[in-house]
Amino acid sequence: MATPTNLPAVEVANTTLPASWLNDLRGAFRILQVVTGITNTQTSTGSATYSDAGLSASITPQATTNKILVMAQINYYNASTNKANFNLVRGSTQINETNPLGGDANNIDGGHFLTLLDSPNTTAATTYKVQFKTNAAATYLRASATATCTIYLIEVSA
Repeated sequence: MATPTNLPAVEVANTTLPASWLNDLRGAFRILQVVTGITNTQTSTGSATYSDAGLSASITPQATTNKILVMAQINYYNASTNKANFNLVRGSTQINETNPLGGDANNIDGGHFLTLLDSPNTTAATTYKVQFKTNAAATYLRASATATCTIYLIEVSA
């Protein structure tokens, strides 16, 4: 795949680009595919250990140099003053951990958005999933027919 470094630093206005430059432009930083995973099943945890939230999707990158932009939109409910943590996993490898709540409010309905540009370095099918845990009481993944949780996997050419 082409990279922007193959392109000239300056081009004169109103001139025709050579075919080689056009080919470089066509290959760099394109969206190659988009995969979506959706759940409308409510899941809960009262554990301090990460468990699957039931939100996942799989993608097969076209080249090992390509990137995967991962975005997950999570609706949740936090009971009591417990602390919710979310974990983004590629296969069995943790790649991002977040804590949207500080644990100082009672009975919180919330939305959380995870975003990460990942370099899986593979052309094999790769699964990304969301996990969650809490330090007390219960956290519920608040998915329902009207409040879905979604994960997007976007392959970007390198």
